[in-house]
Amino acid sequence: MQAHYHRLKELAHRIAQTLPPPSFYVTFQAEIHRAGETLSTNKFIGKCRSFLDESQLECAHGVCHCESVARDAGALILINAQDRGLAGETVERLIIASEIAGLLHDIKRKEKDHAILGSIEAGKILSAIGIDSREQKYITDAIRNHEAFKEVRDSDDAGARLVSDALYDADKFRWGPDNFTTTLWLMVEENDTPLESLHTVFKDKVKGIEKIKETFRTETGRTYGPEFIDHGLQIGDVIYEEMSALLGR
Repeated sequence: MQAHYHRLKELAHRIAQTLPPPSFYVTFQAEIHRAGETLSTNKFIGKCRSFLDESQLECAHGVCHCESVARDAGALILINAQDRGLAGETVERLIIASEIAGLLHDIKRKEKDHAILGSIEAGKILSAIGIDSREQKYITDAIRNHEAFKEVRDSDDAGARLVSDALYDADKFRWGPDNFTTTLWLMVEENDTPLESLHTVFKDKVKGIEKIKETFRTETGRTYGPEFIDHGLQIGDVIYEEMSALLGR
């Protein structure tokens, strides 16, 4: 069975390499680069990163996942701030807040109601490192709001809404190719999932992923997010056909 999964994972990577990069990464290279620099150099972000313990994170939502979400969330702030009536130093603070939210959003991923518990845990961390109370609320509310198909805690504060929306969209970008080249295989390995069991639920899980296309929250997410999902679904279709062949279905 392990050999089958190795074969399927390699197939997923081969298909992913034939797809063009998502347009988001082509169109917004400058914003993504700038967000990446903030992620690497900001002292508060560095302090928050030190609280991430790979061994305590859920297998498919580890440090690499969190850093990717953080970078893309920061870029989404840069891209959408002006249209939301935000500018200047406010934008810089929101970039930092969104990237911290990205780093910490799955800190309780192993737990039930992980968004709520993660929000509470993040609040403790933010208090400990001295983050301003206003930014604390932006971050903790964004973490609380990052699950799909759940009620959103809304705000009249434009900055709060943008941080929350940017975190959500950056996290859901990962439901595209990342889901089928990385996340899926980490999960089946961690749970020792039989191939027959994966095959049985695969189509229903894919339908859930497809619904994500309608949930993006920023203007940029609504424009570019569905492409991430479509690229992932292309990989998923090939995986399902190969699984069916391996199982003689």
